[in-house]
Amino acid sequence: MNILNISESRMKSSTPILRVFDEEKAKEFYLTYLGFKLDWEHRFEMEMPLYMQISNGSCIIHLSEHHGDCCPGAAIRIEVENIGLFHSNLLSKKYKYSRPGIEKTPWNTQEVSVLDPFGNRIVFLESIQN
Repeated sequence: MNILNISESRMKSSTPILRVFDEEKAKEFYLTYLGFKLDWEHRFEMEMPLYMQISNGSCIIHLSEHHGDCCPGAAIRIEVENIGLFHSNLLSKKYKYSRPGIEKTPWNTQEVSVLDPFGNRIVFLESIQN
């Protein structure tokens, strides 16, 4: 009998699933504003809810219109390189629903927090080197 030793099992990155309610608003926010790219879309039938994968670099997020997949109002944290440039890029897009600031935290990060149109919070962060 082959028994897996728990010390041999390693976790890899997670893929968060965020609830969305409107395909057009989701694409405007995640693709146009935040700069993710659409990897794929899936529907069981034409009039069924959408499930899609978006990515930016090695960050992958799933967005779902299916009510059973997750609840709106989730929060995720995404580490980025050069948060100042990322923040400037967001502001330059003049997205009328979000004008985030950049915050230095007591835990030595700089963070940009945005809310998507469906109540999900995405915090982009970069560690500050001492």
